[in-house]
Amino acid sequence: MQYFSTRGEGSPLSFKETILTGLARDGGLFLPESIPDVSDKLDSWRYMTYSDLALEIMRLYADDIPDSALRAIIDKSYGVFRHEEVTPVVEVGPIYILELFHGPTLAFKDVALQFLGNLFEYCLEENKEEMNILAATSGDTGSAAIYGVRGRERIRIFVLHPNGRVSDVQERQMTSVLDDNVFNIGLTGTFDDCQNIVKELFCDLEFRDKYKLGSVNSINWARVLAQVVYYFYAAFRVQEKTGAKQLRFSVPTGNFGDIFAGYVARQMGLPVDKLVVATNENDILSRYFNTGVYSLGAVTPTLSPSMDIQVVSNFERYLYYLSGNDPVLLKQWMAELRSSGSIEIKRDPKDELFVAGRGDTEMTIATIREYWEKYAYLLDPHTAVGVAVASQFMHPDIPMIALATAHPAKFNDAIIQATGEDIAHHELVEELADLPTQKELLAADRDVVAEFVRSRIEAGGKNANGDL
Repeated sequence: MQYFSTRGEGSPLSFKETILTGLARDGGLFLPESIPDVSDKLDSWRYMTYSDLALEIMRLYADDIPDSALRAIIDKSYGVFRHEEVTPVVEVGPIYILELFHGPTLAFKDVALQFLGNLFEYCLEENKEEMNILAATSGDTGSAAIYGVRGRERIRIFVLHPNGRVSDVQERQMTSVLDDNVFNIGLTGTFDDCQNIVKELFCDLEFRDKYKLGSVNSINWARVLAQVVYYFYAAFRVQEKTGAKQLRFSVPTGNFGDIFAGYVARQMGLPVDKLVVATNENDILSRYFNTGVYSLGAVTPTLSPSMDIQVVSNFERYLYYLSGNDPVLLKQWMAELRSSGSIEIKRDPKDELFVAGRGDTEMTIATIREYWEKYAYLLDPHTAVGVAVASQFMHPDIPMIALATAHPAKFNDAIIQATGEDIAHHELVEELADLPTQKELLAADRDVVAEFVRSRIEAGGKNANGDL
């Protein structure tokens, strides 16, 4: 399988080359040359374990890794999860909840980033190379990425988060990791500032090459690939219980990577009737899918901080397909967006896969309260947005699966606000309270961040004698 940039420049790359490159050198995002149709394999895959299913799906895209090595990477990645099914599905009232929070940082990002960390280690060891990961996070990507690569040889990781704009638990999960290869940076700005700086440094090819930058953000194709698996797994579990022919998924949406994985699953032949784009007050995506206008705005802090995003990285992958696979047209759209902050792109009226809605703070609180009082089930605020918007698109004959993207214990303040009770706890969160922390506070300035990254790499690590 070869991979190409959405912006059409450069030569195709293999899977391993694509994963190590992260962002294409022309600023585009990588996509596979084709999406395999697996419609004829669904029945044989239906009762597989999560790891067996992951191998069958991933091997279609990672054909330059031997099955035995890929299997070892998968087993190592999902062996750390605290549930035997990895991503179990729970029926809660009128909806099915796909629990994606059983990994080491209690967030859905673990599913992809445990895999990516082990994949990086395999590729770097094979090539005897090093990598310096540069990542932006709105909360959960940072901690999941850190836990995926902490203490690993040949890898350093620099994580930028918007200082004061992630939850206390999210920050402590990142900053309490003191391994020599981990650098936490709190920026005095928004997540979009963090993301823009990361993209600027990746587009500085001289800097990128000299310091061997790699990406764990959802611009990396391996992130999307790992997330495709749980759409199949969840669909099989719900079909097994209901006999349904079609399914709907509601996805709390920030950077569009998680729901794009659902799009890929559907293109592969999974019987997905609707993908529900659920946003909070930062509703650039729900506005687009309802109006055809993609228009940037100011970031509004909410109870669901991982979704407080305006510049949506993975949307470019969807726009590429919407352009008719035309990189020239896509580049025109992206240039117009940069210059005006807005683009209008008409959707094909026959494309009814994506529907969208907004779940604001009032709806989030009300949904958390309702599901606790009626069903004794706690939703974290991001999942509550997905469930609230899902309620607008229910069908009596088509089950709705809502992706639960984080454990509620990570957002206890929101749970207390919604229920009036201090009931959202988890031992992994409790253990964070007394741990020492470390971070650097920097201005949201590309040159300031670049100098910090450069100096730490050239010094060889945090400690005077630290070497990778």
